Amino acid sequence: MTRSISPILAGLGCRCPACGEGPVFKSYLGLAPACTACGADFSNADAGDGPAFFVMFLLGIIIMPPVLLVQALFSPPVWVHALIWTPVITCVAILLLRPFKSLMFALQWTNNAEEAQWGGPTQTGSRSEP
Repeated sequence: MTRSISPILAGLGCRCPACGEGPVFKSYLGLAPACTACGADFSNADAGDGPAFFVMFLLGIIIMPPVLLVQALFSPPVWVHALIWTPVITCVAILLLRPFKSLMFALQWTNNAEEAQWGGPTQTGSRSEP
């Protein structure tokens, strides 16, 4: 009986989406060529810019309310905002990027996602010319 691996848990844990045990990364953001536990091939993995987009989007949602609150309460000069929020945004982005990349890879792996193919054969059941 095979065990079902949750792509969410495997992705957020930076573990292999096939077995849930081996590490996905060989370096901070570099994917390993294969899983060290089950041998699953990661050579076709490509999360693209998706993880960076989602991290930036989430950071905008998380960081803007405190920025606006600090501005409304204290009205500090711009350099104070830069001094406070630049390291906060940088640290949170660095912490989130790795699990988001692993999560995107695990979801692609589980759903057998591939790069879009343009100009390929037409699908059956498509509308025909009159």
